[in-house]
Amino acid sequence: MRDDYNKTYISTATTTQVHTGACRLHSIVVGTTTATALKVIDGTSGSTTNVGELKASVAEGVYEFNCHMAKGIRIVSGAGDYTIIYGK
Repeated sequence: MRDDYNKTYISTATTTQVHTGACRLHSIVVGTTTATALKVIDGTSGSTTNVGELKASVAEGVYEFNCHMAKGIRIVSGAGDYTIIYGK
């Protein structure tokens, strides 16, 4: 794994602007399963999934995306434990 990645930890039901501007979403680590889906948005507003979604009750683990995000990384999540790993 590269050593220049950034990370953001999310542990509450919330909308989180992880990064603003162009970047690369590397992966999402799910530490605790939740009853709500986690939505991944390329943007700085809204709540409509346009990159991907981890379904409700998804198993704990690492989910790789390795995709370019043009506008930013916005996450809409339920209460759980998530680490968003990204770089420029």
